[in-house]
Formats: sequence, C-alpha cells, structure tokens
Amino acid sequence: MTTDRAHPHPPAQPFWKTTSLEQMSREQWESLCDGCGRCCLQKFQDGKTGKVTYTWVSCYLLDVRACCCTDYDNRTTLVPDCLVLTPRQIPRLRWLPKTCAYRRLSEGKDLADWHPLVSGDPQSVHRAGISVRDKAISEVYIHPEDVGFYAIGYRI
Repeated sequence: MTTDRAHPHPPAQPFWKTTSLEQMSREQWESLCDGCGRCCLQKFQDGKTGKVTYTWVSCYLLDVRACCCTDYDNRTTLVPDCLVLTPRQIPRLRWLPKTCAYRRLSEGKDLADWHPLVSGDPQSVHRAGISVRDKAISEVYIHPEDVGFYAIGYRI
C-alpha cells in the first residue's frame, strides 16, 4: 500500500511567476528580454486608427545577427526616440509584439516555451523564428523615403 505524501520542499517557482513587474530587480527585468529585436524595428502608426505597421528596417544600433543593441547604455542619447520600458508603460504600449515577455506578463500570461528563461537556451528565440535574425535590415542601408517598402504584411 502506498500513501501520497506532499513533497516536503516543492520546487521553487521562477521569479517571473512570483514577482510582479514593478517589484523585479533590474537584473530580473533585463533578463525578461528574449533578444528577439522586434521592438527595434521601425514602425508606422496610423493617426486615425492607431494601427501600427511594422517594417523589417531596424534601428542602426541593432546588431541584426545577434539581435541586441550595440550601445545599450547610450541608446537613448544616440537614438532619442528609443524608449526605456517601465512596468507602468507596458499596458499602454500596444505596439509591443504579442510575443514580448513584458507584454505577456503584464497581460497575466506566462512566458512562451521558446523564451530563453524557460528553455535555458539563448538561441531558442531564433530557432523558434521569433527573432528578426536573417529578416531585418539596418536603417543605415535604407533611404528614409524607402522604409515603407519594407512594411510587414502581418502583426508581429
């Protein structure tokens, strides 16, 4: 005869399940970024409808192969439009990709199984096809008037 006993020490929950976005340390907050690079793509917003159209044109600071900022600490000085995300802003930033960990957690969802914090592999975001690797092109190669030609026909 066997008896069911509760495990004396249940496995610890990951920090994103036990800590609100507002209470996260800087290290925890930064680790939520999956490294997809989608937020670094240029976007157009329709003034009447508010609809956001993404392009495959990235900020010049984005390393499109590694999908990370080449000067993260100075990005807001070098690119004045670069937004520093805060927990209070996340619900209002409807342009954030639906796959974004900040948006998902703000909406009460869990991280996707391909997220590096879940998979334990920083390359999983690329293998899952979520990142802009091999898709984005830096704005240094695109004339500003031609950015619209690189519009993405679907919401990312």
